[in-house]
Amino acid sequence: MIVRTLAEANKTSRRVVSPDGNWESTRLLLKEDQMGFSFHMTKIYKGADFYMHYQNHLESVYCTAGKGEIENLADGTKHPIEPGTIYILDNHDKHILRAFEELTLACVFNPPLTGKEVHNAEGAYELEAEALS
Repeated sequence: MIVRTLAEANKTSRRVVSPDGNWESTRLLLKEDQMGFSFHMTKIYKGADFYMHYQNHLESVYCTAGKGEIENLADGTKHPIEPGTIYILDNHDKHILRAFEELTLACVFNPPLTGKEVHNAEGAYELEAEALS
């Protein structure tokens, strides 16, 4: 059994702040926990507006606080995000995420993250070398 609190994890290296200042994420469950997915509590700061394309991961995101929108770049559709909204990036969807207020999001990634990832130039997280073989 694994038991952690967000408050405890926020005081460790599991809390990662993006170099571009758009978000922070506390990685509560990581690859090293051997569950087959990772779980994160993420804050997207008010005013953030950025492109992402998770080429190597599938992600589900549930909003617990704030307001924003996600734009699907395949068809230009914009979807509001507010508490109670889930969006699932099941096709490695290219998207833009906008935070009109600070968003608090619960995120699940498959394959799991190691905990140190930040977005590359394409808006993706890289896979570890052993995951590619």
